[in-house]
Parts: sequence; C-alpha cells; structure tokens
Amino acid sequence: MLNRTPLRRVGAAGMLVAVLLTLGACGSTRNYAPVEDRSPARAPVVNATPTPVPVPGTATALPAGESGKVLPGAENAGKPGYYTVKPGDTMIRIGLETGQNWKDLVKWNNLDNPNVVEVGQVLRVVPPGSDAGASTRPVSTARAETRPLDAKPAPVAASGAPAPAATPAPAVSAAPVAVREGDDDLSWQWPAVGSVIGSFEEGKSKGLAIAGKAGDPVLAAADGRVVYAGSGLRGYGNLVILKHNATYLTAYAHNQALLVKEDQSVRRGQKIAEMGSSDAERVMLHFEIRKQGKPVDPAKLLPAR
Repeated sequence: MLNRTPLRRVGAAGMLVAVLLTLGACGSTRNYAPVEDRSPARAPVVNATPTPVPVPGTATALPAGESGKVLPGAENAGKPGYYTVKPGDTMIRIGLETGQNWKDLVKWNNLDNPNVVEVGQVLRVVPPGSDAGASTRPVSTARAETRPLDAKPAPVAASGAPAPAATPAPAVSAAPVAVREGDDDLSWQWPAVGSVIGSFEEGKSKGLAIAGKAGDPVLAAADGRVVYAGSGLRGYGNLVILKHNATYLTAYAHNQALLVKEDQSVRRGQKIAEMGSSDAERVMLHFEIRKQGKPVDPAKLLPAR
C-alpha cells in the first residue's frame, strides 16, 4: 500500500506558494491614476521683430545691434553734414529732412542694401569732398567782390549793394514772379489754384493745405528734377518731391495720380500730378518748401494772389 502523505504535503505546500505568489502579484500591480502634465504649454518661438518688407526706394530702420556693436559712421555722429538715423526713418524721409536725393545718399554712403539702415547709424548727407559745415549754413545770394588792395571802394547804393558798373546790365526776361532776396534765384508759383485751408505752423504743420477737387492739376512750383515719385512715405500718400537746386526741395502730397517719374526734369508750371485724397481725410494738396531740408513757410516765398 502506497504512502500518499508526502504527496498531500507537497500539494499543500505548492498551493501555499501559489497563493503567496498570487498575492504578491496583486500587490505589485496597483492601479495608479494617470499622470496629468500641468506645466504651462510652451508657446511656439516667434520672431518679435518681423522681417521688413522692402519698398522700392526706401529703407526700413532696424533696431540697433547688440550692445557694444559699433554702427557704421559712428565716428561722425554730431558733425555737420552727417545725419544719425532715428526710429521710423526711411531713405526717402532722410532725403526730405536733409534736402537731398535719396539715391545720392545711397551712393555717398556706399550702401549695399538701400532698404536696410540701423537706428543709430550715421549717414553722410553732403557730397564727399564738399565743405559739410558750409552746406548746413543758410545760403546767401550775395557774392564777394575781388579787387586790388589799392583800389578805391565802389560807391554804395542805398540798398547797401555796390552800384552797378558802367557796362549795361543784361536785359531781364519778363517773369510773372519776381525773385526776392533769399529765394536763391528761384521763381516760384502756386502749385494749385484752390484756396488755402491749412497754414504753415512751426513744429506742427510743415506746409500748406490747398483745397480742390479730385483730378485738379498739381503744378511744379519751380523748375527742378523729380527725386521721388511714389507712396513709400507714411502720411503723405502719393507723393512727388522735386529738387530745385542745392538749397530747395518741394513736396506735393495726397495725389490721386502721379504724372512724372524719378530723375525727370520738369519746368515751372508743368502738371506733375492730379489732386486726390490718398492718406488724407479729404481731397487736398499738402505742399511743402524745404530749405536745406528744413520746412519753411511757403506763403513767404509764393507770389501774392
């Protein structure tokens, strides 16, 4: 007869081991709650300074470079004949503020990309080799007279100018506008026939506002050359800028159509644009005269109506 006791004992022990293993397995597989990530979501990296969209003939002023960077022309800051770029400047605006053609500024400063200048950059605004100090002083039409040291001074007329010599003066062509002292030999005329609805005011209004109807002719106030024709200067709409000589620029803003192109020569009284309301609340012509870049009162130079 077989002894089955050991088998029963082994079976009981095996069952005990199985139970223990089962309990251990249950203890090791707890149901944990899912982990929730409550850390703030990372926003996508965005370039805070958008890439400027170039406008032909203008430049976007970019923020100055990293600390310690020496900007082009910094050694000339504050000198006569140089201009330090301010926020919001464009080459067109710098040309208007300094009385120069923006294309000349690009050439004088050897700018590789005329659409990009940096705030704090210093630009030459007079021709290389010229007397920068003289270029920033008021221009006088008086001319120095040279004569031998032992010569007697010429008699002085009541006006303070030397009396004319015996040689007959050349005939003066009849002109509708008389040249006045300080006009730098320019003969001015009104650029539009409408009434003045806005006057020049130092520090506030840089020119005259002249009323009219859409399509009314806008005329060149004096002989000159077109240095800008476009809409790249904020606040001026469709704009024409004429350079008349080394001293004077004129600006004609808010037009509905431009009839001239850059580098084109124009005559006094020539139709250069049609009056409109671009970048303005009403149809009008905004007209500026700038002497060496500084706005002056056009009413003091234009003929009386």
